Amino acid sequence: MEYAKKWGLFRNPAVRRELEQLNPEHDYERMVQLLVGYEFPFDITRALELALFHTYASPSISGLLARTGEFERRGQKRYDDTSLLISWFMQEGLDSELGRRAIDHMNRIHGAYPIANDDYLLVLSTFVFYPIDWLAKYGWRALTPREELALFRFWMEAGRRMHIENIPDRIEELRVFTDAYEAAHFRYTESNRRIADATVRIVQNWFPAPLRPLVQPTFAALINEKLRQAFGYSQPPRLFVALLEGAFWIRKQPLRYITFKPYPTRIDNTSYRSYKAGVPEIEALGPDSLQRVIRRKTN
Repeated sequence: MEYAKKWGLFRNPAVRRELEQLNPEHDYERMVQLLVGYEFPFDITRALELALFHTYASPSISGLLARTGEFERRGQKRYDDTSLLISWFMQEGLDSELGRRAIDHMNRIHGAYPIANDDYLLVLSTFVFYPIDWLAKYGWRALTPREELALFRFWMEAGRRMHIENIPDRIEELRVFTDAYEAAHFRYTESNRRIADATVRIVQNWFPAPLRPLVQPTFAALINEKLRQAFGYSQPPRLFVALLEGAFWIRKQPLRYITFKPYPTRIDNTSYRSYKAGVPEIEALGPDSLQRVIRRKTN
């Protein structure tokens, strides 16, 4: 079922009513569709961007990205490809044809690299906690406990389809794992800084030249001190942080009632900078060098 805005601008309360009626243990895919498509399309996208940024504080993750060179040479395409693959299975569901294809293709891409299980699990954990924490602080409303559980169940099930091992059964256990991983691994390295700076450059290119110097301080303001140390970033001035948080507070007031995003927000009504002529097939996403390897293996 799809919903329409009220009078072309106002949120439809039927979305919230359906979310309240669903069971997060069984209906987590539909709940995620509603959260991403109607309630928080902008906020969850921003949260997932920061979630990936968070993982670059791990030298094993940033080191791999630095060695491939993809992020620094073709950062926007890598961003768009990752966004599309994730969007396909969040939008369509894990067991849909498109959802299965997206996860299978993501597994083929990841399979070309030596990635530790704990690194996979860290990334998965950030996809749970960043939307929860972002919406609690900056969203027009926080997630309910049932919605938090749905998000956790969704990503843990996605992790099983990605063949990740030792996936926790409870969100509290995932938090314990994340804290332990960060304590053991997060520290400053040159590769952390390189990949963080490459991410900043991607986002800078989304804005007019006069606004670009504000991007790096904004990233630094939105992460915690542990991450700033891991990237070698300085804490922005208090006035800058206060102005940024004030802007988020002002933004969320009207969003309690209205939304300017498409309803629902989907891949087919979202623009991607790398694919102005149209979104390619799922199997065409990913680094060109890996595409050639995958084609040889599948032919």
